[in-house]
Amino acid sequence: MTSIDTRTALISGISGQDGAYLAQLLLQKGYRVVGTARDAQMSTFGNLERLGIRGQVAVVSMAINDFRSVLQVLDKHQPDEIYNLAGQSSVGLSFEQPVETLESISVGTLNLLEGMRFLNRDTRLYNAGSGECFGDTRGEPADERTPFRPRSPYAVAKSAAFWQVDNYREAYGLYACSGILFNHESPLRPERFVTQKIVRAACRIAAGSPDQLQLGNLDIQRDWGWAPEYVDAMWRMLQLAKPQDFVIATGKTHALQDFVARAFAEVDLDWREHVDINPALMRPSDVAVSRADPRLAAQHLGWTAQTDMPHVVQRMVASEQALFGIKPGRTATFDNSSSPRVTLT
Repeated sequence: MTSIDTRTALISGISGQDGAYLAQLLLQKGYRVVGTARDAQMSTFGNLERLGIRGQVAVVSMAINDFRSVLQVLDKHQPDEIYNLAGQSSVGLSFEQPVETLESISVGTLNLLEGMRFLNRDTRLYNAGSGECFGDTRGEPADERTPFRPRSPYAVAKSAAFWQVDNYREAYGLYACSGILFNHESPLRPERFVTQKIVRAACRIAAGSPDQLQLGNLDIQRDWGWAPEYVDAMWRMLQLAKPQDFVIATGKTHALQDFVARAFAEVDLDWREHVDINPALMRPSDVAVSRADPRLAAQHLGWTAQTDMPHVVQRMVASEQALFGIKPGRTATFDNSSSPRVTLT
């Protein structure tokens, strides 16, 4: 590969949480960063703006489920590293949009692999896998040898993409690998993700909103980490001499109820007074306990998660309050008009 200060990285899905943080990391390392979106001229790239790096990233249009579009972008920009973070990323939404989920994740990954094979350049591919692929492991921690038993259209699509990467690596000798990432959060998460939904609701209610937070199953257990740390693991995976898949997680599992309680405690509220359980928000099938064994990443990548769930919540709440301009020791009131706003006293 070329020296690190002259490398070009292509990030598909750069407008999302991981794409933005990864772009920030690679820019700090001296990369030329190219980001793709279906329509780069119409996309706002709000997360890049929020991180203050929009002007440092070249953005191009690419339809990841269109092979010709993918091939043209790869041929024009000749990336040394490709980070495949594109595709429908919500487990819950995948039940409502299964076809879009499968096409954007599975077909998109296949197009990138075929583009690499066709162009036959020294390019390395990181593919965003998911801990959801393991499904129900009956509480046992999942590692790189644990079989997949996906329980959502999202997990099915991610599983298919994982095996496509494995197949192309074996059949054609491509440098391609998958990071099997468990849940990782940050202030850049959109509110369709339950973690951000919880944090924003807690902050609004603390500011005086009369709303109740509607949630589904609070008994599910997940491994929650801090997204900016996880993109570092992605980069480390592409620096190895040989491609290898890794589970990336904190190794600590918590119930969703614990996440909720922590978020409301951060704003001095008792969650039980402000949360309603809505059966309509239950998924058709769900993973009861998601548990990970990330020891291989520590051994081969020198990577371990530094931020546990309570501190993830703390940072997300602090960021949300900062958007309102709330500082410790100040009281906030919530204006529940058509344009909600917070007034400080």
